[in-house]
Amino acid sequence: MPPHRANSCPPSDDTQAPATALDELLSEEREALKQLFPLPGSVPRARKKPRRKERVAAAIGGSLLLAALILLDPPYAEERFQTAVGEQRTVTLADGSQITLDTASALRVSWHLRSRRSMLEQGRASFAVAPMLVRPFEVDAGRFSVQVVGTMFDVVRGPEQSSVTLSEGVVQVTAIDGSTSRLAPGQRLSTRNGSAAQTGQVDLERESAWREGRLVFDHTPLSEALAEIARYRSQPVRLHGEHLAALEVSGVFDTANTDQALSLLPRILPVRVSPQADGSVDISPR
Repeated sequence: MPPHRANSCPPSDDTQAPATALDELLSEEREALKQLFPLPGSVPRARKKPRRKERVAAAIGGSLLLAALILLDPPYAEERFQTAVGEQRTVTLADGSQITLDTASALRVSWHLRSRRSMLEQGRASFAVAPMLVRPFEVDAGRFSVQVVGTMFDVVRGPEQSSVTLSEGVVQVTAIDGSTSRLAPGQRLSTRNGSAAQTGQVDLERESAWREGRLVFDHTPLSEALAEIARYRSQPVRLHGEHLAALEVSGVFDTANTDQALSLLPRILPVRVSPQADGSVDISPR
């Protein structure tokens, strides 16, 4: 698959709302802020030596600005990354952190004075966060948020279920009800349809197989296996018959060839696979 460039865009300003004093100050000092607190790896532009009055005014303005920044920690740069159905992409952030996006995923990253923040809008992403004690990294997944300093973990955000799985280090997960949990390597915290978060042990090798283009099922209910396979397809997979949902699937399948994965099901389960003209697939009792 050819490499893709990540789209990057600055935060947009709301031109309809009346500007507050802080908004005006931030607007006037935005370039100065970028030079004082640049993205890691960037080089500030050379500036002419200011006059004494300018230095005094700048010092006063800078003090007010710094006080506001410390309190509010607003973003000064933003990047957005996404993948199409069936696509995977790895991006390296300016601080050295690496993020791998799975199929049909979208992620927004914003840079702040005191923090690094991201929001997983949909899909799945694997994070290898570069350590930075004074600027922790946070991932917002809607139903919970993850706070780290430097570690490796996966986050999934779906329409009904979200989860975070820790591979290395330690993370703190805060649910929308305010409850917090600390995960150790090999643990996963998940929540479904607003239910209380559940924590359990997982097989890390199996859980991380998607990064290598593989889906590994081990006595996985057919309904869950089909939902995972469907994430890599543009057209839906429909399961007919409630009693089929609990049938268990075991095996290793290629995410790049979901048609083959579906065609193998009748060999291991009492089901019929019926491809349709529009690309969708029906799974029914045999």
